[in-house]
Amino acid sequence: MPGENLTREEARQRAALLTVSGYDVALDLRDAVGPPPATGPRTFRSTTTVRFECAEEGATSFADLLAPHVHSVTLNGESLPVDDVFDGTRVTLPGLRADNELTVDAQCAYSRTGEGLHHFIDPEDGEVYLYTQYEPADARRVFANFEQPDLKAPFDVTVTAPADWTVLSNGAREGEPRALDDGSAVWRFARTRPISTYITAVVAGPYHYVTDTYRRALPDGGELEIPLGALCRKGLARYFDADDVFTVTKQGLDFFHDHFDYPYPFGKYDQAFVPEYNIGAMENPGCVTFREEFVFRGKVTQASYEGRANVILHEMAHMWFGDLVTMEWWDDLWLKESFADFMGAFSLVEATRFTDGWITFANRRKSWAYRADQLPSTHPVTADIRDLEDAKLNFDGITYAKGASVLKQLVAYAGKDAFLEGARRYFKRHAYGNTRLEDLLSVLEETSGRDMAAWSKAWLQTAGVNTLTPQLTYDAAGRVTELAVIQEASAAHPTLRPHRVAVGLYRRDPVAGTLERYARADVDVAGPRTVVGELAGSSRPDLVLVNDADLTYCKVRFDEVSLATLREHLGEITDPLARALCWSALWNLTRDGLMPARDFVRLVLRFAGEESEVGVLQMLHGQTKLALESYTAPAWRAEGRVLVSEGTVTHLRNAEPGSGHQLAWARFLSAVASGSQELRLLSGMLAGTARIDGLDIDQELRWTFLETLAAHGLADETSLDAELARDDTASGKRHHVRCLAARPSASVKARAWASVIESDKLSNALVEATISGFDQAGQEELTAPYAPLYFSVLESVWASRSIEIAMAIVRGLFPASQGDQATLDATDAWLEGHPGAASALRRLVGEARDDLGRALVAQRVDGLA
Repeated sequence: MPGENLTREEARQRAALLTVSGYDVALDLRDAVGPPPATGPRTFRSTTTVRFECAEEGATSFADLLAPHVHSVTLNGESLPVDDVFDGTRVTLPGLRADNELTVDAQCAYSRTGEGLHHFIDPEDGEVYLYTQYEPADARRVFANFEQPDLKAPFDVTVTAPADWTVLSNGAREGEPRALDDGSAVWRFARTRPISTYITAVVAGPYHYVTDTYRRALPDGGELEIPLGALCRKGLARYFDADDVFTVTKQGLDFFHDHFDYPYPFGKYDQAFVPEYNIGAMENPGCVTFREEFVFRGKVTQASYEGRANVILHEMAHMWFGDLVTMEWWDDLWLKESFADFMGAFSLVEATRFTDGWITFANRRKSWAYRADQLPSTHPVTADIRDLEDAKLNFDGITYAKGASVLKQLVAYAGKDAFLEGARRYFKRHAYGNTRLEDLLSVLEETSGRDMAAWSKAWLQTAGVNTLTPQLTYDAAGRVTELAVIQEASAAHPTLRPHRVAVGLYRRDPVAGTLERYARADVDVAGPRTVVGELAGSSRPDLVLVNDADLTYCKVRFDEVSLATLREHLGEITDPLARALCWSALWNLTRDGLMPARDFVRLVLRFAGEESEVGVLQMLHGQTKLALESYTAPAWRAEGRVLVSEGTVTHLRNAEPGSGHQLAWARFLSAVASGSQELRLLSGMLAGTARIDGLDIDQELRWTFLETLAAHGLADETSLDAELARDDTASGKRHHVRCLAARPSASVKARAWASVIESDKLSNALVEATISGFDQAGQEELTAPYAPLYFSVLESVWASRSIEIAMAIVRGLFPASQGDQATLDATDAWLEGHPGAASALRRLVGEARDDLGRALVAQRVDGLA
């Protein structure tokens, strides 16, 4: 549809013309329950009245709406002919006055893709659950609006739904629902403060709802009181640890009130954990939504609880960075996401029990950023976002994790106090408004006294990641005569940046078996070579760690002595953050083809059993699987699979019974088991005939084991159906679909492919599960016929499916597992032969091509080992 992909220029023109005064949105959701219509999509009634001003009388503009049917359009009391003014995506608004009122009465479609108003039927009890997800531009699937972030307005929302439901929106409920004769009721919600369309929200259904209250004493002697709510499906209620959610929520509210000096501005604070969510969470003010996988059905490691707490705090930071003050256009998406990512980690460490959160940040979040920043699609933190398709793809590792890493560097550069004072001034100066990069830089320059324009140009307006390497010389006595830091950049992105770093020197104690820091210097690295004068005269180190304490964003390299030390004594590093940084650096060496992948695999098998941080351990497990299946030479891979499979069993048996580490090794065994003994162990644990002391085989772990057994032909459809009968829930259904698609059968792969490509009946969650099961290590011959099919359907998929589903298909079904030059050549041929394909589609294919090209380079390096 020609108007669906709104451009930046169109948004600028409309913002220059219009000022929105307010919305009245009425949704009738009664038809969500009951049989679907005989033809067409299931729909709901949406009636919207928008009041707005126009700077140029007589001008023509447009409102946004994606709906299968519009009953009427009324502008300033005049009924407009629907067929003339509505084209399926836009409502043309001719002859505007200085003051205008638009009313659009439409039938909008429920979603099964997580975009707009998602409709979910719980297979466990047949109950219907609804929720909205709009970012970046799907509010127009639910009500007519001006869908761009800088046209903020207050919202009045009314919802008609079954009377026994819980119904929530951004504003607090006004009074009791008004009962109707048909068993339904009408909920009315308080008017919101001015907010953007993409963060409005409705959640409705028979949710399990728990309440609490946050209280805080105010300087004037009064008390701030914020009603809290937490909700999930009834079927998950027995697993829902709302008390822990509320604990983290209160700790976060304390932290942000202490540091931002601007009270939470949106009244109540509900947090809804919803089914089939297509992202992690969304910062709708007063009504935050999360994927329900954060309600843990089985035992998880502390890393999972830390991850949930981080997301809760990330979304809470958005109440200020993003909701109170919002970027003008998606170019400055970082003004909310980078800040929320940084503040989430910062508050996690400062305010909750997860005091080691910076270790996870260094090892996990930065790994995401480093990968994204080396793709051909890398971009500055402040990106060039031409349209909504660009915006959708820029919710990436650059905007989130690199931006957050850069802000951590800014805090080291400008000082924490100056940074937070800048944030306080920013909120007060721009409350309920929209900003650009320069608005933030101006307040930070005020508070820090630093030249923020130069800093911004280096860090926010250029792409690429620098590499920092130590260079040492010694005297005859073995003392350091000079230690310098060499900074390099790629030819494609040659910017050298200012880095505030700590350089640590580590020495091994052979008696204690430890590797500890004995000297450290903080230094400003600038240009290609920086001498660290403070460390001259130090005794010879066994390990030099540039970027000790992880202050900056860079890839770290090692001198030869340091690398040799890590190969033999990595597990002896006593500082868990330093150890995590070394693991991260070794992984980057592997990805860059500077270390044979089999060496990384062996390092993990040798030292990961001693890793104290379970989050780091789980990250190493994922990296090891990728290294084994994609980066090792194919000729060594069978041997490597045996080493990893057998080594994992040893670590599993040696792990502390009942610990998170034991659970992590059990899950990793399921991911890598290849030999008959390991597979028999998994089967035995499922059947109860084999046992690992302390390991509880709960329902989630059963499905994890079953996917592996199904992929090896050891769990057939009958046994998988029996497991679904045991766990006939929404989660069980997703697992069942994934396991069915994992089986090693040509007919199974054909059905899985057809269900995703040739039909749009699956929900987003089941599309994701099917794709995940379809592509299994060791099934390359079965999936090889789909490589040419993939390239033949790309453009039709992009044109016919929603962008969320299209992205999942393009990324998930790329034939990376073929891992050969022929696939690389086929990818190049498609890119060369389709220059006119949508830029967002070309970007996704180009990213997959880069990952495959990197894997082939790594395989060649590993083959030389």
